[in-house]
Order: sequence, then structure tokens, then C-alpha cells
Amino acid sequence: MAQKESTKNKIARIAWKLFHEKGYENTTIDEIIAESGTSKGSFYHYYSGKDELLSTLSSIFDAKYEELIQTIDPDMNSYEKLLYLCCEVHRMIEEEIPIDLLASMYASQVIKKGDKHLVDQNRYYYRIINQLVDEGQRRGQITKDLPYYEIAQLYIISERALIYDYCISDGGYSLEERTKKMMPLMFGGIQTGK
Repeated sequence: MAQKESTKNKIARIAWKLFHEKGYENTTIDEIIAESGTSKGSFYHYYSGKDELLSTLSSIFDAKYEELIQTIDPDMNSYEKLLYLCCEVHRMIEEEIPIDLLASMYASQVIKKGDKHLVDQNRYYYRIINQLVDEGQRRGQITKDLPYYEIAQLYIISERALIYDYCISDGGYSLEERTKKMMPLMFGGIQTGK
């Protein structure tokens, strides 16, 4: 059963949708409030302003992972689950996240001294990737040559590399299609019984 989306996540998701459609500068707080069906009080309870929404991209990614994990057949091969999640999230990035904001957010994580929300190990993203790799090892679908957390880190590095290249290429190609081609090459060596 799908979980009800939180008000905070809904505001962030709608904001990013509007940023994509209208541009960050042309999107107003009033439009975000109206489209999300929330109140000004709710908006300001969660966010001090539009700028604060720029740091919510990791929450958007996590919400997408949570949504997708609900749709996956539990008996599906764990390696295939990981590839499916990566491709679907990259499709969402390509379709819904403005490339300039994506690049700015990633750049801010490199130069920022404080909160680095993308690498917060408490995020749903990290938990589900570790869980799927562990599941794959227990099922004999993913190698046990490395501990599950090191294989999960390889997945995360590979996924980030694809997004980074997409950003420095100014979104000049389909991220989803590139991911479908490259992720098996970058991450495929962890499969067993190939």
C-alpha cells in the first residue's frame, strides 16, 4: 500500500515541477502554494522561502525511490532492482529537474562546508541501496567478494558519475538512455552467475 505523501515533500515536489516548467526565477511562492494545495502557513512552517527549496532535491530523490520501491516485484533479481531504480530516477531527473539547478545543487555540495544533504547516510536512498545489495548477496545474485556496504558505495559512485557527467555536458543527451547503457558496464561486475 502506497504511503500518503507528506505536506513538506509535496511542497518540494511541486516547487521543483514549477522550477522545471517556468524556471526558478519565474516561479513564485504563491504559485507553489496554490499548485500544492497547501496554505501559506504550511509553506512557511517547512520553508523560510524559495531559496531553501533548492536544498530539497535529495528529498525529491528519496521520495521517488520510496514510490518506486512500492511498485517492484519483491521476487525480482536484486541487481535488476538496482538498475531499474537508477534508470527510473534518472528519467525523473531528466524530465523534471532543470539542468542548471541540478548542476548548481551538485556544485554546492562540493564547495559547501556545512550540511551536505546528498551524502547524509540517514537518507532513505542509502538505506534502500544497502538493503538491496545485502538482499542480493543473501540470494546469491550479487558477489560476496566485498562487503555489502562497499558494493552499495560502488553503485552510489557510479550513479553520481552519470549525473555529474550529465551536468557538465549541460544535459546534452538523454540521461535515462546513457544510464541504461553505462550503468551495467560500470556496475555489472558485481553480478554472480553471469
